[in-house]
Amino acid sequence: MTDVSADPTAPSEVLRAAYTAFAAVVRPLEDEESWRPTGCTGWAVRDLILHCVSDCQRALVALHTPAAGPADRDAVTYWQDWRPDPVGAANGRRWSRVGASMFLDFRQLRELYLETAAATVTAAAATARDRLVATQGHVLTAGDLMTTLAVEATIHHLDLVVDLPGVPGPSSVGLAAVRATLDGLLGRPVPVAWSDEHYARAATGRAPLTDADRRLLGADAEHIPLFS
Repeated sequence: MTDVSADPTAPSEVLRAAYTAFAAVVRPLEDEESWRPTGCTGWAVRDLILHCVSDCQRALVALHTPAAGPADRDAVTYWQDWRPDPVGAANGRRWSRVGASMFLDFRQLRELYLETAAATVTAAAATARDRLVATQGHVLTAGDLMTTLAVEATIHHLDLVVDLPGVPGPSSVGLAAVRATLDGLLGRPVPVAWSDEHYARAATGRAPLTDADRRLLGADAEHIPLFS
C-alpha cells in the first residue's frame, strides 16, 4: 500500500483531517450542549451528530462496495444532484430529530459517532484512491468519495459550532476541499473576497447574498446555492 501520510492533500488524509476536527468538537460535549441549535434548520447538535453518523455508515458501506465502471460522478459533479428540496429536507429533519431523541443518554450517541468516524478514517486509508465504488446511486472513485465526505463533514462542522462558542473550527485542508468543490460547481474561482468559512456558508444557502455579492457574481448569483 502506498504511504500517503506525507501528503496532506491525499483524499484519505483530507478526510482524516476533516473527521478529526469534527470529532474534536464532539468528544467533550455533554447532554446540555447536545440540545443547542445548529446551522441546520430544525436540528439541535444531537440531530446533526446523528446525521453525521449516517454519513460515516454510508462511507463504510461504499468503501466496501466495489463497482463496475465507468465512474459517472467525480468529487465536484457528485454535488450536482443535491439541489434544494423542501420536502426531502423536511423529511430528513424529522428522521434525524426522532432518531437522535431515542438516545436517552447523549454519551451513547457521542461514542457512536466517534467510533464510526474513526472506523471510516481507517477504512479510507486502506482503500486505493482509484478503486471504483458505489454510493447514492452513482459510481465514483474512492478518492473522490473521500473528498465528498470531507466536504460534507467540513460544512457540517460550520453548522455544528454555530452556538458552541470557543470550540475549534474545521480543518484548513477540509475548507480548501470545500472551496475547490464550490469553484468547480461555479465554473470559476469565486470573484468575491470571501473567507473559506463564509464561502462555504454563502454558496450552500446558509448565509444570504448581499447586493454587493450579487453584483460581483453577476449571472452566477442565480445558481446559488450551488448545493444544499
